[in-house]
Amino acid sequence: MILGCHVQMKAPDFVEGSVKEALSYKADALMLYTGAPQNTKRRPVEEMHVSQARALMEENGIPMDRMIIHAPYIINPANSIKPEVAELAVEFLEKELQRTAAIGAKYMVLHPGSYTTADLETGIATAIRRLNAVGDYPENTVVCLETMAGKGSEIGYRFEQIAQILEGVSHPEHFGVCFDTCHTNDAGYDLRDFDAVLDEFDHVIGLSRLHVIHLNDSKNAMGARKDRHANIGQGTLGFDLLRSIAANERISGIPLILETPYIGGRPPYGEEIAMLRSGVYTPLE
Repeated sequence: MILGCHVQMKAPDFVEGSVKEALSYKADALMLYTGAPQNTKRRPVEEMHVSQARALMEENGIPMDRMIIHAPYIINPANSIKPEVAELAVEFLEKELQRTAAIGAKYMVLHPGSYTTADLETGIATAIRRLNAVGDYPENTVVCLETMAGKGSEIGYRFEQIAQILEGVSHPEHFGVCFDTCHTNDAGYDLRDFDAVLDEFDHVIGLSRLHVIHLNDSKNAMGARKDRHANIGQGTLGFDLLRSIAANERISGIPLILETPYIGGRPPYGEEIAMLRSGVYTPLE
């Protein structure tokens, strides 16, 4: 059970500080943005304490493939309505991939995007075209398309849509999947029979393409298509189900990343990780 969480990346320690935060929760994986997710402003990698972060991870026995990079929200490869948005998606995605490689991370999680005022099939076709327009996928980097909730005009909320994108990209070796439990529940998959969901995922996409899991409870009923994360044990999925998912042998070796809400202005990750490891639920306050 490889448990991690979404950590901050800020001055003065930057990536080194991200690793320190993850270690403070007794995590053995982490996920971070390389800058603000809402804009393109980025510091040079040389200023981000990367060598110190790598040394700290090595010292604590955490391989670099457990440092997950999350692409910023402003990258929308499915937008066919605004050419400038599509151009930004290609240009900035390529830069983020270069930064991921420079940091030494392997996996970058990417939302497949939204078709806005077009339609689903146009959105999927546009996403494929934009992902194929990226000029350089650095060696040993993998873009993990995230399973989405189906909110608004999102694409990628059904496994078949993710599979369609994976089948259309020119460099399939650089693509995989991030499975989000909240999103998948909200999209209508019944996680109470997680093995059946994994069977369907394996049939449609292939379990070999699954590299990251976002382990989140949901505030919504199955199929609500709303995407509202809840803390572990405080949503409609519940602690016992999420703990059984985390302990499922079929996904052993895959980093499980918590993206649950802060409680009282502070992250609950240390307590949630401890609960998942012990199998004993304690309500968070």
